[in-house]
Amino acid sequence: MTTHTPIGRYFNVQDGRIYGHVREGDGPALVFLHYWGGSHRTWRPVIEHLSPTQAFVSHDHRGWGESTEAPGPYGIEQLADDTERVVDELGYGEYVAVGHSMGGKVAQVLASRRPAGLRGVVLVAPAPPAPVGVTPQFQEVLAHAYDNDETIGHSIDQVLTSGGLSAGARRQVHEDSSRAGEAARMAWPRQALIENFADRVGAINVPVRVLAGSDDKVDPPQILREHLLPLIPTATLTELRGTGHLSPLEVPDQIASHLTAFVARL
Repeated sequence: MTTHTPIGRYFNVQDGRIYGHVREGDGPALVFLHYWGGSHRTWRPVIEHLSPTQAFVSHDHRGWGESTEAPGPYGIEQLADDTERVVDELGYGEYVAVGHSMGGKVAQVLASRRPAGLRGVVLVAPAPPAPVGVTPQFQEVLAHAYDNDETIGHSIDQVLTSGGLSAGARRQVHEDSSRAGEAARMAWPRQALIENFADRVGAINVPVRVLAGSDDKVDPPQILREHLLPLIPTATLTELRGTGHLSPLEVPDQIASHLTAFVARL
């Protein structure tokens, strides 16, 4: 069995370039989209549990990770445009979009466009297509979640995780959360979070698997059952055991196992 080593590279997108980690290999390729506060590194533990020949790309959204030089806008449509550019540049004939949280909202908008080659979508603790119970006060609190080490630590312990993280994963979350440019950091709580795509996601015509953390305080299973599943006719939901919102870092083995099974069924 030939193993393929992931390589880092930049992709040309509108007005700039974004960084991604790419592995050539067996398709359909997995296109990983990270959460608000994350980077391509968020998916590394999941990738380590996949077949060493599985093709993938995991890129930093503009404004995050190694893509901080890419200018705004940082809304969901722009991030979906960027993802299409990455897929086009890699020439994927078949791929599965895998989005976490904010990246899940990006994946929904991408899939609603019915791009050629998209075979399925896996949404990990996704933000629903339309905001649920979001008040201006909540947006203001959220805008300060990553202000400094103290607020990041509080976010990890009180909001994002259920069982805590390894020391290495915790350090990574601190680094990724604090690295973004100010405009990119504010774009989600102030704008992208409340963008409403409820009238669009019904157009999705590929299988969609939703993976919801049993102890997720951000996008709990019940919220997704009520506010996402009815809008996407092809969606089914599975609960991940013993994890909060940061399931790619808390239970990467569970996510990898569901991903492998999902791709095999396609």
